[in-house]
Amino acid sequence: MKTVIYKNQLLFLDQINREEYQKLYAAGKQHELHCPVCRENVQLKLGIHMDPPYFFHTKSPEKHCPDPEMEQPSSSQEFVEQNGFKIPKGRTITDTPITLEVFKPAKTIQYQVPFTKQNNKETKILDGYIQELAKTGVVLDHDQVSAVMETDGSLLVIAGAGSGKTRVLTTRTAYMLEVKKIDPRSIMLVTFTSKAATEMKQRLNTYPGIKQEKINQLVAGTFHSIFYRILMFHDRKNWSPDKLLKKEWQREQILKEAGRELDLSEKEFAYDLALQQISYWKNSLLMPNEVKPASEWEEKTAVLFKKYEESKTSNGWFDFDDMLIGCYRLFKSSPSLLETYQNRLHYFLIDEFQDINKVQYELIKLLSGKHQNVCAVGDDDQAIYSFRGSDPSFLMEFEHDFPLAKLVILEQNYRSAHEIVAAAGQLISTNRIRRAKRMQAQFSSGELPLLFFPFDEEEEATMIVTDIQERISMGANPSDFAILFRTNAGSRAVFERLANSNLPFRMDLDSESFYDRYIVRCALSFLKLSLNEDDSRSLSDILSILFLKQNAMNDLKARSILEDCSLLEALWHLKTAHAFQEKKLKKVVNIIRGLKAVPPAAAIEKIEKDLGFLDFLKKRGNDANKMEKGSDDLKDLKTAAKNFDTISSLLAHAEHMSAMNKEIKKLSKHFPEAVTLSTIHRAKGLEFQTVYIIGAVDGGLPHDYSLDAYRNGDHSALEEERRLFYVAMTRARSQLLISVPESRRGKKAHRSRFLAPILKKHL
Repeated sequence: MKTVIYKNQLLFLDQINREEYQKLYAAGKQHELHCPVCRENVQLKLGIHMDPPYFFHTKSPEKHCPDPEMEQPSSSQEFVEQNGFKIPKGRTITDTPITLEVFKPAKTIQYQVPFTKQNNKETKILDGYIQELAKTGVVLDHDQVSAVMETDGSLLVIAGAGSGKTRVLTTRTAYMLEVKKIDPRSIMLVTFTSKAATEMKQRLNTYPGIKQEKINQLVAGTFHSIFYRILMFHDRKNWSPDKLLKKEWQREQILKEAGRELDLSEKEFAYDLALQQISYWKNSLLMPNEVKPASEWEEKTAVLFKKYEESKTSNGWFDFDDMLIGCYRLFKSSPSLLETYQNRLHYFLIDEFQDINKVQYELIKLLSGKHQNVCAVGDDDQAIYSFRGSDPSFLMEFEHDFPLAKLVILEQNYRSAHEIVAAAGQLISTNRIRRAKRMQAQFSSGELPLLFFPFDEEEEATMIVTDIQERISMGANPSDFAILFRTNAGSRAVFERLANSNLPFRMDLDSESFYDRYIVRCALSFLKLSLNEDDSRSLSDILSILFLKQNAMNDLKARSILEDCSLLEALWHLKTAHAFQEKKLKKVVNIIRGLKAVPPAAAIEKIEKDLGFLDFLKKRGNDANKMEKGSDDLKDLKTAAKNFDTISSLLAHAEHMSAMNKEIKKLSKHFPEAVTLSTIHRAKGLEFQTVYIIGAVDGGLPHDYSLDAYRNGDHSALEEERRLFYVAMTRARSQLLISVPESRRGKKAHRSRFLAPILKKHL
């Protein structure tokens, strides 16, 4: 059905612009749409696997009423306003005005890579223990067996996505213990998370002949846990746990105290990102006197770095990064102690080697210097943590430091369907710097990866939630689904749609509500002040945007009392050192008061231009946060604001979503059967039956910052973005759906350049 009654007027879906579809969808949810024939409630269907959108009866979806005939208007292309919708006058039923966006149906990725059933789990290697393992269900393919049995000398195992690297590491450890009779105390098994270390120990416990006593004797754990134990053993006094800065707020507080000396505003300066930058320098073995700042922001951060280290030293504190640096210095300063550990530890098994950073690599090189028995397992195609100091070049150039190393490549993917493996392989193959591999799947799902084309972020979220609801109604479980995005800011619309649905979902515990983000909160504060001129918290939030210091708040409160006026009006009477600033503040009062008379989206535009918000963002700079720019937050807020007619309704929605964000994070652990909402970085190592990748457009994935670097001649950031896309694709077992919005943040979007290789008809 293509017609509907809305606010007592007949609307034709084909005459309404695509950007208005979401408004119609929301109106249907509020029971504001009615069938023009039977007058029952109807809703707009916006899904992925469907023909163009249509209206359906809410209570009886199978019911079909005939559409009233449309009048035959003249050939004019003028528009009229009808119930808030922009509708063209004068078009025939069959002609679509070129000014209207046409709905694009979803399309499968067209490629022709034949699927050949592999018998990769059969091996001709007649090792007794390997055969015994097979009887218990631990079956290895030929390459996996090679990685398990090559125990002498160094070995690099390139383990592609879904190739069973955890099985290889645990089986290799069991083989060394049970067949080679290697002393477990001479084996170091290093993982990047405590969860991975625990999982490996649990698996080992199920292997034939492996007793718990042997497992306990392994030197196993994360880099931090292993090397901190060494520090504690040799210098407990200086490395006592009570001196560890465990919480981020503790480390941030040290920086803020140093920042006050530099007159850095706590509201404007990104201290959390400064901590991240300091950690990056330390993991790269760069101390404050060795840092070479690349921007004004890094210069300030370098000064904070120096003061941060001085404060820790004077108080005897240390942080997590110091655990690795401290152990490195201990070994470098005491050759005899290093030799003791070299004599004890003969074998090193390192997981996720592509994520290793400089200090971790140097520690392994020191400890393995005598025996050179290093087994490094990783995948250069999944190196996505450069912002943390991880450097895939250590994996790429492994043979340089370990010239006698053997190489094993695991090319069988046991996780994903052939259709996904083939598409992901074609995408990543265009990276210049990588080790060549050709991943092969073990099964075919018969479902080609799908591209779908929502109009914008709002429609994208609606289509995904509709699709999940349909799949669940056919027997799927909520935990089968994951919605993956590039940055947390990109999840705003889909979070809101899930929060308003009946679907259980989980998200990262540290993910901040979109409406609590600093720039968004400041913009909303202007709107709040327009409704309540005595809102002191909102006025405090906007002082920095008006280029006033926080101590001006005391003057404003005093002026409000003396002049018997509102806090907002007190800006009229505020005295500053500059006459031009006082003149500007008088204009600000009238502009803020006028915001309540215009729709929310228009009000935000006035905040940007008339109140100098964009000037503030330019002055503030975003060198600290290349991932999520403040100006982008404003664009996202304008996109969200288009769904509301009044400022009060937008503010109520923002408050509700912030509360929902806190509530969902509290309840996430209580819902094992839930849809996963996650950044791609957080989803690495996980797998799901069905995966949705959102925002696959240039500027989203790949991110803007990588495109800027590429234009300046740096290819590395763009290659890491392509690896990120690859990681997202290979989280899916059976179904992969990729969203390509027609517009993003209110502007026309261009399909991600990463999709070009997998859209060719013949590969």
